[in-house]
Amino acid sequence: MDKPETAHRQNRLRQLRAFCQTAQTGSISKAAERLCLSQPSVSLLIRALEEDLKLQLFERRGPRIQLTHDGQVLLETALPLVEGMDRLPDLLAARLGEVDSGELDIAAGESTILYLLADFIKRFSGRYPRINLHLHNVTGRDGLALLRAGEVDFAVGSMIDVPEDISYAPIFTYDPMLITSLDHPLANKAELTLQDISPYGLILPPRQLSTWRIVDLVFHQHGLNYEVILEAGGWEVIKKFVELGLGVSIVTSICLTGKEKLAAMPLNRYFPRRSYGVVMRRGKFVSPQAKCFLTVMDPEFFTRSRETDERARGRARAMTRGLAGAGDLTGHDKSLS
Repeated sequence: MDKPETAHRQNRLRQLRAFCQTAQTGSISKAAERLCLSQPSVSLLIRALEEDLKLQLFERRGPRIQLTHDGQVLLETALPLVEGMDRLPDLLAARLGEVDSGELDIAAGESTILYLLADFIKRFSGRYPRINLHLHNVTGRDGLALLRAGEVDFAVGSMIDVPEDISYAPIFTYDPMLITSLDHPLANKAELTLQDISPYGLILPPRQLSTWRIVDLVFHQHGLNYEVILEAGGWEVIKKFVELGLGVSIVTSICLTGKEKLAAMPLNRYFPRRSYGVVMRRGKFVSPQAKCFLTVMDPEFFTRSRETDERARGRARAMTRGLAGAGDLTGHDKSLS
């Protein structure tokens, strides 16, 4: 008597897996690769799910597919359940106090890995040597794409304009700094102003990252011109070129160790402090391995209220309205940096 119902439930789980993978990757072929199924099998599972639920889940535009509103609602409802089922052995082991193996994927930019995560990774690896940790060195839209595709557990970085499907929990804050070579005219200048910096060529990270956007906004807000003479990826590269006297740069104190041959002066008067924190897809199942790492990084991560994320969004909105009171704001960016 129960066999048809049991088979139906098992098939429903297969349907939801196919649907979630297709929604995350935006492609039936990629979903089929992940599930080790043929493309026609994935298409049939999705079509059967649509018929059962009497909903259209995707709009099909040639080779491209896009979630409908109903599909988006189903994804938000089903994805945590499917991920929870797929991670059931890990979850059970965690409840039994046996989280000592498994996989953990973290996305972060090179600077975040070098300057922020390195010590936590060492501590985590010492405490959980059998958990395989995979670091994905990505920034910007690439990091968000990995989150949305379910290919990483979480990302660590700095954000502005947090998307609705993403949550951001800032943990650390750092000061904005002007760096120059030791023999530069601005080195250790008392009462440094933005007008003092304006004539000198700037070396900045790539245009799509948040630093450029904030620098542009602040200079224009004060009616000052500026010139970017070199665009370079990575704080280490930027620091080296500044050290060589090729230009000056505005960086975040996260990248300064005190061992550089540079002069560094705070710019809190003009630029906001930058926050770095944990970036997740809303509604994502948090694996026991991810919980272990997040607790190593911030022991109170799971005890703070949801207001943290709402405050982050509020500060982001304030920044995009014009950086009023810039020294008191915490920065985030739609592009992870």
